[in-house]
Amino acid sequence: MPGSYNTIGSNPSPYGSGDPYYNESTGFVTSHPAKKHSSNWVKFGLPVLIIVVIGAVVGGIFGSRASKSSSNNSNGASSANSAGDTIGRFATATNSEFMMPIYPSTTNTAAFTSPTFSTQTAALAWPEDSFQPSTPAATTTRPDRPRLIAPSYKWQALPALIQGDPYLQGWNDTIFGNATDYYSLPPVQYFMDNSSGILDNCREIKMRIKAFAYVYHMTNDTKWVDRAWNAAGNGTSPFGLDPDRWNSLHFLDTAEMTAAFGIAYDWLYSQWTDDQKSQIRFTMIKYGLEFGITPNPDALWWQNNTQGNWNCVCNNGLTLGALAILGDDSSGIAEQVLGQTIPDALQNCVLAVSDDGTWSETANYWYFGTTAHAEMASALLTATGSHYGLLDTNSNFYKTGNFHMYATGATSLFNYGDHGPNKFSTTANSMIFYGDHYNQPQYALFQREQHDAAEPWSMFWYNPTVSGAFWDGAALDQFFDNGLDQWASMRSSWTDSNALYVAVKAGMLQGHQTHNDLDAGDFVLDALGTRWAGELGSADYNSPGYFSNDTQQSYRWMYYRKMTEGQNTLLVDQANQNVAAAPTVTHGTSGTSQGSSTVLNIPDDSTAYWIADLTSAYFNVTSVKRGVRLLNSRKQVLIQDEITTSAPFQWRMHTNATINVDSSGTTATLTLDGETLVVQIVDAPSGAVFTSTDAVRFATDPVPPEADQPNPGVLVLIISLPAGSYTLQTLFNPQWSGMSASDFVKPPTVELAHCKQRQENTLSPSHDDDDDDGVEVLEAPPNNLVESS
Repeated sequence: MPGSYNTIGSNPSPYGSGDPYYNESTGFVTSHPAKKHSSNWVKFGLPVLIIVVIGAVVGGIFGSRASKSSSNNSNGASSANSAGDTIGRFATATNSEFMMPIYPSTTNTAAFTSPTFSTQTAALAWPEDSFQPSTPAATTTRPDRPRLIAPSYKWQALPALIQGDPYLQGWNDTIFGNATDYYSLPPVQYFMDNSSGILDNCREIKMRIKAFAYVYHMTNDTKWVDRAWNAAGNGTSPFGLDPDRWNSLHFLDTAEMTAAFGIAYDWLYSQWTDDQKSQIRFTMIKYGLEFGITPNPDALWWQNNTQGNWNCVCNNGLTLGALAILGDDSSGIAEQVLGQTIPDALQNCVLAVSDDGTWSETANYWYFGTTAHAEMASALLTATGSHYGLLDTNSNFYKTGNFHMYATGATSLFNYGDHGPNKFSTTANSMIFYGDHYNQPQYALFQREQHDAAEPWSMFWYNPTVSGAFWDGAALDQFFDNGLDQWASMRSSWTDSNALYVAVKAGMLQGHQTHNDLDAGDFVLDALGTRWAGELGSADYNSPGYFSNDTQQSYRWMYYRKMTEGQNTLLVDQANQNVAAAPTVTHGTSGTSQGSSTVLNIPDDSTAYWIADLTSAYFNVTSVKRGVRLLNSRKQVLIQDEITTSAPFQWRMHTNATINVDSSGTTATLTLDGETLVVQIVDAPSGAVFTSTDAVRFATDPVPPEADQPNPGVLVLIISLPAGSYTLQTLFNPQWSGMSASDFVKPPTVELAHCKQRQENTLSPSHDDDDDDGVEVLEAPPNNLVESS
């Protein structure tokens, strides 16, 4: 379930003081029928609670980066649109455990064509916006309302587009259902969660206001306006304490509440009385905008050298508020705010995406950062006619949709590091906005199937002329090589819920806005519809020193979920990794891509591998390398570790599965969700046997400032070895239906340093250095690591 799961534990909130609103929901659930699939375990990837009641429960290879350019495949797109109308929504259900789309097994290639935007389906397209200023200015807005994200011409066109598009139909139904549920709820309770503030409150208010305002526009029923007024707390029900009701010292709170008020003011502008408008402006200026321009390093630290979600969210909230009241505000503060937020976002927010598309913090914090970035860019475009460089100052920003697609596994995200707070109004619908703007239709096609697609932004960002299947032509493997993160994504299918998926990372251990773990070499593994190797995610955000710094002695690294001990990697001398780590990686792939069918027959020679030199991440070692390879037509996974160490070490993997180790100690049988995974130590070195333990710290570990959150239902599969030099091969064999023991392969041992592809159909030792770019495409790769004679 991308983006809405949290860590395991009896107190799942990263805000550990008992926030009654905490539930890690994305806020919206699409109207796919939910396919029941659950177990007794508290799971990696399991949403703790979904806030909304599901109302209508029935319900990559980059192309040209030209903005909004048309496709050359118009005839095919028109046919695909027609076939798509016949099929309806491609995903037929949503897995209720992981909230992932379930696709039918079909070879209907008429609709499942290459992703594209059609130029021959005018009836499906949005009309042109008549507001096209020749010289846009951030302080000159369109003459009509609304001006934020959803101009009046789109509201006028929307009903007809809904009738002709099954996705818009389903989302519209779900938004109505959610708004109805919110309507019956009491106003959001003010809850100051220590240093973490009122962020959940603010995002929930924003979520509700968006839904109420949307349904008003679609029905003209003023009861939704009245409910929005109460949700916003415009003086009728005090929200917080003077003089800083919106908690500027945790400025995310201030920003999200300012955005909520800006949306309410703008989207319901025609319905507010003059007195109500005055009250909204007064409240937003006093508790939001003024704090954004008043020098205060304790509140505005995010304005300087903060290339992550904080800068995006804070600048976005102030921008939406300022744009909403521009022209009505006589104080000049709106102009002042816009003169500050746009250049600051250009210097910080847009640089949170690296040159390979990876978000600088974590895969979960991508949601917060890109939602804010997309909202800000979209609002500036619709309100003033330009994004002022937000979408192109970073020429690689368009790749971040690719990052999100490949970080999404068969069950969950590759959810390394902190998972973050509730998402509420935060979704992955920036994918829909980016897909349209950057002419990357696969982004929109991917996101429209997800459970969090149904919310008001998607109704206006979605381009109904999009057609095809996101998976048609999508490579099964992708490698992300920027030194800050360095990670790999490898899978056996994009559309099979039971697919094999493995993701693994190296990367630096500093520079992630203190949201990362000490986790070089960390991996996750999906197969047979469940997650076998998982992440513990966020600890308690209110724990002393949790966000103090990312130096070697930081208190942050004393908490189990953040320390190396709590990751799926090697642990040397029971000590944390070196925060100054600078790993290097190499990799290769057969280049297998999925075709138009949801059923993919993997070729015998299909494989991928990834190797990281992790030596710099450890103390008391001479050399550490970790390699991951897919074997046997992507049915097995081999992890090979080569280590020379002067201290004892452990191989560690966290799992929700029950573990049964055989009498030899070299085979562990894991069972979970009625499925089985067999893990073997291949040609086990002397003394190498599996053991298991609960996911708790060693008794000899330094005592953290506050006790760890518990990890019930989580075991650690361990191999412990003394100092020395080892090659440790760990083979993962999911017990696929129809496969017998003889169908699994046993790989021979080949040094990781020798994994280079020659012309013959083997992966052989090679000592040439003609490929030194770290990227290798295998022309005819084998299923095993084979050493040539």
